Amino acid sequence: MSPDGLMLFDGVCHLCDGAVRTVLRLDRAGVVRFTPILSPYGRKLALTHGLDPNAPESFLFFDRGRPLTKTAAVAALLRRLPAPWRWLAVVDRLPRGPADAAYDWIAANRYRLLGKRDRCRVPTDEQRARFILD
Repeated sequence: MSPDGLMLFDGVCHLCDGAVRTVLRLDRAGVVRFTPILSPYGRKLALTHGLDPNAPESFLFFDRGRPLTKTAAVAALLRRLPAPWRWLAVVDRLPRGPADAAYDWIAANRYRLLGKRDRCRVPTDEQRARFILD
């Protein structure tokens, strides 16, 4: 069975890391959990669901056992956030083709636009319970 409420993210990407930090700040109930794509568990999930862990084109978000990518993943993640942030899930109402094309452009240019780290950020002791690293 696939996990629920789990975000598989590119841990060296500044944009992705910023998204994780934002979700950690907004989701005080701890509904969303995280795993970097370069962790052993992250690599296994990525390969199982068709993502290259060395060159991911999207993050994965597991929603009720369904692995979602691109705009669908963004919308499902946003639906897990508390009000008033949840309303941003309206991104799911946009035409999927153009929305995913915009996502693809941002994903393809994320390192050039925002840079990347040499290695994944280590979660604080307080955040560690929300990360699956093995």
